[in-house]
Amino acid sequence: MTGGRAAGARVSEFAPAKINLYLHLTGRRADGYHLLSSLVVFAEIGDRLTVSPGTGLRLAVEGPFAAALPVGEDNLVVRAARRLAAEAGVAPDAEMRLVKRLPVAAGIGGGSADAAAALRALAALWRVAPGAEALARLGLELGADVPVCLRGSPALVSGVGEALAPAPELPAAWLVLVNPGVGLVTRDVFAARTGPYSPAAPLLDAPRDAVALARALAARHNDLAAPAQSLAPVVGDVLAALEAAPGCLLARVSGSGATCFGLFAAVDPAQAAARRIAAARPDWWCVAAAIGRR
Repeated sequence: MTGGRAAGARVSEFAPAKINLYLHLTGRRADGYHLLSSLVVFAEIGDRLTVSPGTGLRLAVEGPFAAALPVGEDNLVVRAARRLAAEAGVAPDAEMRLVKRLPVAAGIGGGSADAAAALRALAALWRVAPGAEALARLGLELGADVPVCLRGSPALVSGVGEALAPAPELPAAWLVLVNPGVGLVTRDVFAARTGPYSPAAPLLDAPRDAVALARALAARHNDLAAPAQSLAPVVGDVLAALEAAPGCLLARVSGSGATCFGLFAAVDPAQAAARRIAAARPDWWCVAAAIGRR
């Protein structure tokens, strides 16, 4: 899922949407970070970062969600570039162009995927090889979701996001992703969570098909769904729209929201559902995309 690299000095990397098919919070460390257990997959839709030689670091952002993204030092792509340059002992010189197709603060790891793409692309551009462990460490310093986005394939995630294990083989399946245009700050959603923590319940057995996958996911949940909906009640409307779609096997909040996903067994009902929801709510972001399986 890392995308292709063009010939010559220019390097292009795909930054796919990250989806938490379930998300259990299992505890909290003394430093305040929450421990989690999650099955993460990547949808075949996302942003794209292209880097090429330049003097100094310059980031240009375009695409449907460009206006919502800062381009200064707080941008995760810029932060990733500076961290990698310092780690590798090279000058932070690059022209960077990000096509932003994923909504911001949406619970689908757009910023983390962009940071991971920056680490991969710039390592190639600058011809440095920090190694998988060093990249994972740099990624974790940037955000808990960056290590799994560096991996870019289905994974069982635990710890605070740094402990990764291969997911069981997953069946072909499609997602309909819907965001109502409401941004949710992850720390606010965590702060709104109440109640006991959940057991880890990792998904270890390979589901034979999408129906079996939906059944396994239904035995699990997203511990951030209720606080996300309390902060953004429209999340309930999104879930209802997905649940009403013919062929939807499961509807759930992804990550800390407000994006929700519907799980479908085949492309036709997924695309039909996306068209139906988009027609009814043109102010919502709605796309159908396959789950990447590698």
